[in-house]
Amino acid sequence: MSAFVEKGKIWFNGKFVDWKDAKIHVLSHALHYASSMFEGARCYNTAKGPAAFRLDAHIRRLFDSCKIYRMPVPYSEEEFSQAVLETIRVNELKECYIRPIIFRGYHSLGVNPFPCPVECVIAVWEWGAYLGQEALEKGVDVMVSSWNRMAPNTFPAMAKCSANYINSQLIKIESMENGFAEGIALDPDGCVSEGSGENIFAVKDRKIFTPPLSSSILPGITRDTVITLARDLGYEVQTMRIPREMLYIADEVFFTGTATEIAPIRSIDRIPIGSNGRGPVTEHLQKEFFGILRGERPDRHKWLAYVYA
Repeated sequence: MSAFVEKGKIWFNGKFVDWKDAKIHVLSHALHYASSMFEGARCYNTAKGPAAFRLDAHIRRLFDSCKIYRMPVPYSEEEFSQAVLETIRVNELKECYIRPIIFRGYHSLGVNPFPCPVECVIAVWEWGAYLGQEALEKGVDVMVSSWNRMAPNTFPAMAKCSANYINSQLIKIESMENGFAEGIALDPDGCVSEGSGENIFAVKDRKIFTPPLSSSILPGITRDTVITLARDLGYEVQTMRIPREMLYIADEVFFTGTATEIAPIRSIDRIPIGSNGRGPVTEHLQKEFFGILRGERPDRHKWLAYVYA
């Protein structure tokens, strides 16, 4: 969980304001109709100094989300990326979570969003492991949720839109009230989709499987990173529809996400997965992933954007 310290500056429409002064009107369109697109990225303190991980990919996805919802952004992708790095510098942070959000502001109310101005905000703050540091090593217990992901042609799953996260909240609430750390949603056809805020992978006989975009998943940046790293390391990766029962008999299952990073799953619906802990493939991927972030391995894909370039 993330607790705000409420200090430092927030970038608000091109200007830095004090944390407590970053406010919007209660009749802003985004508050009533969820017309907001956001991103979650991380800055790591590498051996060469603070660096935002895959910032260009995150900003591209943010702009893609806005395009789907016909929300013109008054900045270029490069300007927005530079604003993120400047926000980290102004707040003098070495490691942080990065939350850019673009939303429809205050003008008039009604389903039609076009009269409302497009507002742009970037906030950064310190945030540790989303599911807890212990989860990265020992894994988490999860359940398959009774809530499915959205059907195609209802909500655009490829857009990181605030509206989609009402579904995520229902999945998260249900799992926590039943004593689990997280929930897994199925797609409209009953195949595996993703967690409330994470993509999911299964390992069987050292082959790695993950659901396709057509299973109503968000195209995760960390998901793409893990697919790339796995192939670099010689693993076969298949994108395919995954039946629910395949998770139970997998050798390993793990979540990926910007906040979650790479987190093993030790049980699903109280059924132990593999050795009931972190498996060797998951650990191998974690070592490669965090090795790049710490500068112990070459940044061969140029994923790091240094804050003090």
